[in-house]
Amino acid sequence: MEEVAADVRARVEESFRRQGLMEHLGARISYVGVGEVRIELPSRPEVTQQHGYFHAGATSSIADSAGGYAAFTLFPEGTTVLTVEFKINLLAPAEGERLEAVGTVIKPGRTLTICKLEVFAVTGARRSLVAVGQQTLIQVEARPER
Repeated sequence: MEEVAADVRARVEESFRRQGLMEHLGARISYVGVGEVRIELPSRPEVTQQHGYFHAGATSSIADSAGGYAAFTLFPEGTTVLTVEFKINLLAPAEGERLEAVGTVIKPGRTLTICKLEVFAVTGARRSLVAVGQQTLIQVEARPER
């Protein structure tokens, strides 16, 4: 993928820092490209379910944010992004050293943008697809910070 301009990357990273849930989960952005964002989530007990796998809520949350920020890379200054809807299919138990969510724009639009969501469990060099989804996002005028 093509790297984004420095100002777009800064807007994405600044917005991401304001997400309390991503901070709480321990997620971080690992890549920002034009129409693609990757978010990693290290394994730790606080993000697992009763069997020790990554919790579906944590998996879904990083997928949602990856897609949202992928769309955001294409939005003009003075706008922001909100999720309208998303669907995720959990394909396999998510276990590994970390999860990597990849959000990729499928169809950009003036108002609505559609993204593909993929989540991989990663251990060393092994990467296994554990979830896939699709998402619709809306471009809205940015409001002053709360």
